[in-house]
Amino acid sequence: MTADLSASQARRIALAAQGFAGPMPAGTPTRSHLKRVVGRTRFLQMDSVNILARAHYMPMFSRVGPYDEGLLDKAAWSDTSRAPRLFAEYWAHEAALIPLDDWPLMRWRMDDFRDGRYRYTRDVLARSRDLVGDVRDVIVGRGASTPRQIEDALGIERATAGAGSWWDRGDVKHVCEALFASGELSATRNGNFVRHYDLAERIVGAERRDRVVARHDAHRELVANAAAAHGVATVADLADYYRMTTAQVRAVLPDLIDDGVVTSVTVDGWRDGAYLHREARTPRSIRRSTLLSPFDPVIFFRPRTERLFDFHYRIEIYVPEHKRVHGYYVLPYLVGDRVVGRVDLKADRSAGVLQVLSAHVEPGVDKDEIAQSLAVDLRTMACWRGLDDVNVHPRGELAPALSCSL
Repeated sequence: MTADLSASQARRIALAAQGFAGPMPAGTPTRSHLKRVVGRTRFLQMDSVNILARAHYMPMFSRVGPYDEGLLDKAAWSDTSRAPRLFAEYWAHEAALIPLDDWPLMRWRMDDFRDGRYRYTRDVLARSRDLVGDVRDVIVGRGASTPRQIEDALGIERATAGAGSWWDRGDVKHVCEALFASGELSATRNGNFVRHYDLAERIVGAERRDRVVARHDAHRELVANAAAAHGVATVADLADYYRMTTAQVRAVLPDLIDDGVVTSVTVDGWRDGAYLHREARTPRSIRRSTLLSPFDPVIFFRPRTERLFDFHYRIEIYVPEHKRVHGYYVLPYLVGDRVVGRVDLKADRSAGVLQVLSAHVEPGVDKDEIAQSLAVDLRTMACWRGLDDVNVHPRGELAPALSCSL
């Protein structure tokens, strides 16, 4: 039986849905570009690792090129009459910046997390209800605060390591996290990526805070968002996007099919059936080359990455150094509709150098051709990170050709 879509068509559909079709925008990227990028990705996953660039900054760069990170900072962390806040932080795929209007769609998850995400947090809340009220009162009175500032306001002394007191800094942090997970608090970040917790209505607005979306309706809208962001996707793909269960996805798919939001299709080489979003388009080609963050939605669900690109990828941050295959912070390299290589990058800020700690190419890829293209993109990356030079270390089969090209 002939499949509805070829593997190549599925790749191009997926990349177009994520904003990789068409040329890079001319001129300096603006707030409008940021809104369009997140309109496609639906959120920006966050991560604290800053060896190159924090994860939420990378998808914009990969899609529109070098831009002023202050655009994203202001859209997420500040709110003015000239530039109203666009995003709020919550648990979407993982910690993520989501559009403000999507915040009520997470109310069902906030209900599930009403006592926190983790057992230890729930234990803290169970034995420390007075602390919950105290933390809330401090934030009501003084506004956005860090756990340390809350402790100072409450006169809590730092407990020594291992003391285990429920008044120690860890418990205050756990209370803040529990109130954040339940939706009572939201948060902004400072330049050091530290959360400042505040009442949710001060960040997302009272109307969004009070909006109630039934669980089934929220699931349907989130799956529709995931389908649009994927272009074409399996049930597992759709479930992973917002960390839902496959049962939750299957429960709303009949509604989306009846409404014409998605259509059931088959893709050549895919074991499972797929769903094509009604706005998906299939460009004749993808004419882009770019480096992708390990947390970019094009690749963050590894089974989909392998299915789409025949590219086996695992992040090795938590792997002991002597066991790493490709490196610590490895970025896949996308050329056209294929992932053709990967580079382990580090921004050596003191020396002003982008360090390429390793460079690898996929089987069957022309090393010299890819090295020339990658050299240009690494120069662009270095410039964006405020670095003056690129240094290639002699590790990986692409390293010699890349060094020559640079």
